[in-house]
Amino acid sequence: MSIRWQSAVAFGAVAATTLITSGSMPQATTDVQVSTDPQQLSVVGLPCFPGNLTLTMTNTGREDRYADLTLDPSGPLQLSRELFSSWLPAVDPDQPVSAPVEVRVPRDTKPGSYKIDLQVDKTRLTVPVTVNPLPSKGPGSNLALGEQAAASSTHGNFTLCGALDGDNDSEHWDTLTGWNDGTRAVFPDDYDVALAAPTTVNRVELYTLDSTKYPALTNGLRDWDVQVRSGSGDWQTVTQVRGNTLGHVTSTFDPVQADAVRILCLDSNDHAYSRIVELDVYGS
Repeated sequence: MSIRWQSAVAFGAVAATTLITSGSMPQATTDVQVSTDPQQLSVVGLPCFPGNLTLTMTNTGREDRYADLTLDPSGPLQLSRELFSSWLPAVDPDQPVSAPVEVRVPRDTKPGSYKIDLQVDKTRLTVPVTVNPLPSKGPGSNLALGEQAAASSTHGNFTLCGALDGDNDSEHWDTLTGWNDGTRAVFPDDYDVALAAPTTVNRVELYTLDSTKYPALTNGLRDWDVQVRSGSGDWQTVTQVRGNTLGHVTSTFDPVQADAVRILCLDSNDHAYSRIVELDVYGS
């Protein structure tokens, strides 16, 4: 059963326009409407579980214009951008312009309530952000879930963290989940996960592409080595898989202390790309 941590709680988009009073007639301080989706976020201090926020500006005036939307995070919040600038045409119907923002916090962030203040002209909007406690990773837990990923390359249609998000369903492949290398017909490729602390591991579950449209027999990962990194910094091969045609492969090996796990991809069944839907790591 797949478990997918939701880093953002969607409450729908909210638009805000600040008003000032001139006599008895309220007037908008800007002709740009600002909205966010979702209205508020929940995040945890895991590298591959950012909160995802979509910013939208809409020109409701009569003249084309350029607008700068600034973002001011509080406390430990780390944003992938703190400025959203765009040309906003004045058209009918209105034409919204949007941009994504990733919100992260360090692992040791104290759980609590924080915020992101947004401003364009004199219009202000606040997005509440809740930092939740880290999920427990005790015996039997997937040690790779949400941890820091690294790869030899990543295809432009994918995200580096796509294979550590808890979603092992190949039907969600491409834009929603999974990892794909960025060098067609060039092997080997590698996909790594750094564990939160040195841990004894003895099992790796690898889900490669195996959907109705793209079966593992023709699109899945065929040959790979499972490697671990010890305190010495060297990678050690603990088991190998060859000639695979399945979408889900369990690899077990003698317990070994590791601070990172690597899938060294040697070939795929179409000899084109290395594809990993999900990588799970477990301890003894």
